[in-house]
Amino acid sequence: MGFITYDIGSYAPKTMVALPIAILILSCAFLAFNTVSTGMPVNPGIDFAGGVALTVFTDDSREEIALYFADYPLVSIGESVNNGRYITFEYMDDDTFRALTGVVQSRYPDAKIDQIGETFGKTLQGQALVALLFSFVGMSVVVFIAFRTFIPSFAVVLSAFSDIVISAAFMDAFGISLSLGTTAALLMLIGYSVDSDILLTTRLLKRKGKIKEKLEGAFRTGFIMTTTTLTAVAAMFVVSAFAQIIIIREISTVLLFGLVVDLMNTWLLNAGLLKWYVTRGGAK
Repeated sequence: MGFITYDIGSYAPKTMVALPIAILILSCAFLAFNTVSTGMPVNPGIDFAGGVALTVFTDDSREEIALYFADYPLVSIGESVNNGRYITFEYMDDDTFRALTGVVQSRYPDAKIDQIGETFGKTLQGQALVALLFSFVGMSVVVFIAFRTFIPSFAVVLSAFSDIVISAAFMDAFGISLSLGTTAALLMLIGYSVDSDILLTTRLLKRKGKIKEKLEGAFRTGFIMTTTTLTAVAAMFVVSAFAQIIIIREISTVLLFGLVVDLMNTWLLNAGLLKWYVTRGGAK
């Protein structure tokens, strides 16, 4: 594995952390602006906002479908399995929903119609938020118990936090809505991001040797770990894209971007903070 190198000695800690900190600040600003504008940091899908989803099997083009449903609050027209279309609408009152059902059945008699109420969607939204917070807080507690020193533990938690925030900003920028599936992807990112951070911190604080050699050794192992996961997730994305499995495609898209971001946060942000900590005499 001699081709995998990381010349950690060439960069000062401030230089290493500059890029990830700048991207984190921009992502926080982007999410804050979206929260002020829409009330949510990430655009919620029908799972959380409520709405109607149709699965129809038709050769109609997107333009024809959009024109046919022009009188209803159409959100998106996506692909589904077996040459189908997955069509979503915003939440609507009962009268409008009944009218939509009649319009759908008159042209697409075999369509599958699913409705999620606004109240139920908000309940799911709250439960998903609790799950994210509980997972992040639980991870933070375990990390602080494991290392029992503030700076190394803070570096791991900050790196994981940055992974989630930047990934959420990516979702918003590229129109990936927050759904049960993408929430699951964000939860998985918490676990994926922490493993390489813990590897780096353990190697640096608990092994003897020069800091440059310990960081390079940790990088080789951590890089292989992350790229192996990236390969598996990329395969999942390709299969789901060809099979037109929307929820798996969204999960794999978020994971792919999140894992790439994790490489930056682990080996620039976390490594930079740890290098500063060790060179200041923090590790004994």
